[in-house]
Amino acid sequence: MAKEIQPVIIMPEGTQRSTGKTAQGNNIMAAKLVAETVRTTLGPKGMDKMIVDSFGDVTVTNDGVTILEEMKIEHPAAKMVVEVAKTQEAEVGDGTTTAVIIAGELLSQAEQLLEKNIHSTVIIKGYRLATAQCLRKLEEISQPIAAKDDQLLKKIAMTAMTGKGAEAAKEILAAIAVKAVKRVGEDGNFNKDHIKIEKKSGASVDHTELVEGVVLEKEAVHPSMPQEVDNAKIALLDCAIEIKNTEIDAKIQITDPGQMQAFLDQEEQMLLKLVDTVTASGANVVFCQKGIDDVAQHYLAKRGIYAARRVRQSDMEALARATGGTIVTNLQDLTQSDLGKAGKVKELKMGNDELTYVMGCKNPKAVTIVVRGGTDHIADEAKRALTDAIGDVAASLKSGAVVAGAGSTETELSRHIRKFAESLGGREQLAVEAFATSLEVVPRTLAENAGLDPIDVITSLKSAHDLKQTWAGIDVSSGRTMDAWKQGILEPVKIKTQALSSASEVAQMILRIDDVILSEKGAEAPAPDMGAMGM
Repeated sequence: MAKEIQPVIIMPEGTQRSTGKTAQGNNIMAAKLVAETVRTTLGPKGMDKMIVDSFGDVTVTNDGVTILEEMKIEHPAAKMVVEVAKTQEAEVGDGTTTAVIIAGELLSQAEQLLEKNIHSTVIIKGYRLATAQCLRKLEEISQPIAAKDDQLLKKIAMTAMTGKGAEAAKEILAAIAVKAVKRVGEDGNFNKDHIKIEKKSGASVDHTELVEGVVLEKEAVHPSMPQEVDNAKIALLDCAIEIKNTEIDAKIQITDPGQMQAFLDQEEQMLLKLVDTVTASGANVVFCQKGIDDVAQHYLAKRGIYAARRVRQSDMEALARATGGTIVTNLQDLTQSDLGKAGKVKELKMGNDELTYVMGCKNPKAVTIVVRGGTDHIADEAKRALTDAIGDVAASLKSGAVVAGAGSTETELSRHIRKFAESLGGREQLAVEAFATSLEVVPRTLAENAGLDPIDVITSLKSAHDLKQTWAGIDVSSGRTMDAWKQGILEPVKIKTQALSSASEVAQMILRIDDVILSEKGAEAPAPDMGAMGM
């Protein structure tokens, strides 16, 4: 009688495991579902998503990364695709949907090759070769751009906002975005973090304004302080205008009321001395990162000095860049040379909020855009559109190169990769051809979202590119091909290089996985072998 083999359990109870083609299939399925989720948002005719969180807060957007972040995706492979969108957002600020749908399509094409028994390492090698060719071709076809090319920069900003909720005011917003990015540029470096975006509902998007300085969500600490200060000399303090508490606990014994009064008078004199130090520097505006004592507030108000307290550190740094002032950490060290300068400091009420405008700064290296919208949701979406536009303009000036949009670049790259595939022997050729097909997902999705026949559109685009029309793209209104460059549909080359690199890398990483082990602790989450995305 054959001896019965006892199963060997090497992992804790409750651990779930899927291996081989099952694991690959589930991971690819999850990644494709992520891509399908955001796919309908791409392009000028893309639709929006409404996401309601567990608290009942509503987000209406067609920004890829915002949708994926709000969805709270649980599946481990799907999370890897979400990382692609987050990286794209951090590096460029736009093109998140493009990156995700290319990653999804690369995996979808790879799935077909896996079914033909082509090994995943062969597909990975083909994808790596194709990505390198794409990046070379992008360098070759991209066109130079400089800070003085205002019209081109404005077109880049408008392209970024097309298809978003703020599209109606894209001319105004594009001009603001270009001006803001150029204003904060230093030695060829355009840091979009130096542009602060404040959103306030209660007016139409057209009323969005660029402030040559900083807008703070703060009000004057004392009602008697002036509401407006012209020719402002600003002290930036990272120290409190208060009496310091001693490090050790001490008891003071008082035997008569006179001593008590002397003690209080002494405290007042100390605060007066602190205010005198501020006045002696010539400052007429004080922004303090810490607290300001009530008595000190009274003395500052009597001297006509505008003061705000508990200003955030990021706002203090922005004020220093905008006004040319120095943040002082010891009040005794404050001198006239530390003061920042602004044309005007003004307290303004907007809706229910009190704001402090520091404006009219000479050559500010930090600016603020006050985004308006009829409701909070509209202001939110306008802010996201403006963030994308600023990211695109900054990326264009950093890399100094741009390409046309409307699916023209992807079609040109696809054509180039197909030619490159012909020069290869072996099975890698199939993987490279699959990469070329994957790139066509961008013009195909643009066509589908516009209600056009994708086969007709792709065919006419290919024939135009065969006739050496590099910038032939899709006109979503008529369904015909057009010269995307002449139509002013422009994007920074950084969007394409970043999207292709990260999409290709995440596809390669997912294809390498042939074993998924879900530990006992993680067994509560949706199991990968369900092919589900937890929301």
